[in-house]
Amino acid sequence: MNPLADRRALLAAPLLGLLGGGLLWLAGREAGPAFAMGALPVLAVLLAEMARSLRGGEFGLDLIAALAMGFGLVMGESLAANVVALMYAGGQFLDDHARRRASAEMTALLARQPRSALREGPAGWEETPITALRPGDRLLIPKGGVLPVDGVLESEIALLDTAALTGEPLPLRAERGQALLSGMGNAGEAFVLAASTDAEASTYAGILRLVRAAQESRAPMARLADRWSLAFLALTLVLAGGAWAASGEATRALAVLVVATPCPLILAVPVALMAGLSRAAALGMLVKSAAALEAMARVRAVVLDKTGTLTRGQAELVGVAGDARALRDAAALDQASAHPIARALVAAARARGLSLPMPEAVRETPGEGLEGMVEGRRVVVGGPRFVLARAEGPVPEADLHADLRSLVAVEGRIVAALLFADPLRAEAPGLVARLRAAGVGRVVLASGDGAAATARVAAEVGADAQHARLDPAGKVAVVAAERAHGPVMMLGDGLNDAPALAAADVGVAVGARGAAAAEAADAVLLGEGIGRLAPVLAAARRARAIAVQSVAAGIGLSTLGMIAAALGHLTPVQGALLQEAIDVAVILNALRALKS
Repeated sequence: MNPLADRRALLAAPLLGLLGGGLLWLAGREAGPAFAMGALPVLAVLLAEMARSLRGGEFGLDLIAALAMGFGLVMGESLAANVVALMYAGGQFLDDHARRRASAEMTALLARQPRSALREGPAGWEETPITALRPGDRLLIPKGGVLPVDGVLESEIALLDTAALTGEPLPLRAERGQALLSGMGNAGEAFVLAASTDAEASTYAGILRLVRAAQESRAPMARLADRWSLAFLALTLVLAGGAWAASGEATRALAVLVVATPCPLILAVPVALMAGLSRAAALGMLVKSAAALEAMARVRAVVLDKTGTLTRGQAELVGVAGDARALRDAAALDQASAHPIARALVAAARARGLSLPMPEAVRETPGEGLEGMVEGRRVVVGGPRFVLARAEGPVPEADLHADLRSLVAVEGRIVAALLFADPLRAEAPGLVARLRAAGVGRVVLASGDGAAATARVAAEVGADAQHARLDPAGKVAVVAAERAHGPVMMLGDGLNDAPALAAADVGVAVGARGAAAAEAADAVLLGEGIGRLAPVLAAARRARAIAVQSVAAGIGLSTLGMIAAALGHLTPVQGALLQEAIDVAVILNALRALKS
C-alpha cells in the first residue's frame, strides 16, 4: 500500500474512536472502550516504529506520545489517550505528505538514454539492445540519435550536440578517427561509429554512477524537530517522574505526559514547511520535500552553471562587422541548412524584416559552411577556415564579444563577419545581487565552457569566483570545496550538472529539460525564470523561521501546562484539551508561511 494511504488509515482510527465514543456518551452508555479502540492501533504502530528507530540508533520524542497513550489506556483515561493518538497520527500524516509532495511529478532517471542501437550484422543494420553491444561493433547513429556507447568515428565527418555532457550550446564538428562520447547527440547526418566500450563502461553510464555516488555520500540533514527533541524529552520525564514521586499520584504524571505530547514539534514544523512548499510552488519552484525546503533555508553558498542556466543555451546573432547588407545574402543561403547557427542567422534576418530570396546550386560541407548562388551572385558563408579557402580579402574586426564568428564572401571577396553569442537571460545580471539580499554570502560560476566565456559571464553577473572547462566530476569537486562557506545550493540544467545537483545540500534543476537533472535535484525551477530563485530562498527562510517560532511558543506553553499538571491543577483530559488548544495556535501561526 502507498505509505501515505497507510497514514490516512492510521489517522482514521482515532477519528472513528472519538466519533464512536461521542455517540456512546450522548446515548448514555460507556464511551471508554470506543476511545481505547481508537488509540490502540496508533499505539501499536508507534511502538513498532520506535523499535525500528532504536535498531537504527535513533531515539526521540515518540517516546512521550507512547507513554501518554499507554499510561492513559492502563489508567482508564482512554479519552486522553485517544486525543493524543489523534494528534500524533495527524502529525505523522502531515509530515509524510510534506516529504512526498511533488515526487510523483519526477520522471525516471535518464529517459533520454537510448535503449537500443543499430548494429551491423550479417543481414545489415539490426536493432540491438545496448546491453548487448561490445567493443568493435559498428553502429549506425541516425540523425537526432544519441550515442549509446563511447566509440571512434568511422564516417568522414559528424556534427555533434554535446550540450548534455558539457553544456556547450554550439555543435561540435568531428572527423574520421576522432573519439566520441556516449550521451552526445547527432546534430547532422547519420554516421557510423565503431564502439570502443560496452554500455556499462561508457561515459554516459559513468555519469549515472557519479550521480548515485553523490546522492549516497551526501550527509543526511537533521530535521528541525530532531534538534529540539532530547532536551524536551528530558524535561518531560523529570517533571512527570518528580510529580509522581512528590505526590504519589500517578494521574499527575499522566497529565504531565499528555500536556507534553510533542504536537507543536510534530505538527508545527511540517505545517510551516508544507506552507513553505506551497509558497515555493506559487513562485514557480517545485520543491520535492520539506527536508529540502528546510535545507534551502540554511543555504549560504550558491554554485551556478552557465550555459542554459544563466544563458539561454542558444546561439544568437549579436552583430555584423563589415557590410551590413551581407546579412541578407548569408541568411538567404543559410535557408538551405539545418545547422543551429544557420537557423539562428535566418531567424535574426527575418526578425529584422529582411526578405530572403531562395538560393540556388547550394553545396553544404557539414559543420563547415555553405556556398551557392543568391540572385545570380556566388555567396559563401561559414567558419573562417572554410571561407578563407574560397575567398580573399581582410577579415572585418569588431569590438563586440562573440562566442563564434562566421565569415561571408560575395563573388570571391570577404565582405562581413557575423558575430554569434549565447546571451544572458534577462534575469541573470541582477540574480547575484538578489541572492545576496536573500542571505547568500558567496556565488560561484562553474561551467564546462571555455575560460574566456566563463570569465565574461562571471564578470557580468558579479560572481565571486569562476571555474571553466569542468567535467561532471569537476563540478562535484567545486560543490565540495564551497562547503567551507556553509551549506551549498547548486543550480543547473543538464546531464552534466546532475552529479553536482545530487552532491549539493540543495540541488535545483532549471526548467526540468533533462530527466537526469530533474531526478538528481531536490527542486525544479519550472519554466526559465531564474529570477524566481531569490524569492523562493526568502520564502524558505521565512517558513523555517515561522516553524522555529511556532515550536518555541508551543513548547513554552506546553512547559507551563506541564508545571500546572505536575502541581495537580490539570487532569489528564484537561491536559489533552489544553494541548489541543496549543496545537491549534501553533498550526495557525505556522500557516503564516503561505503568505509572502
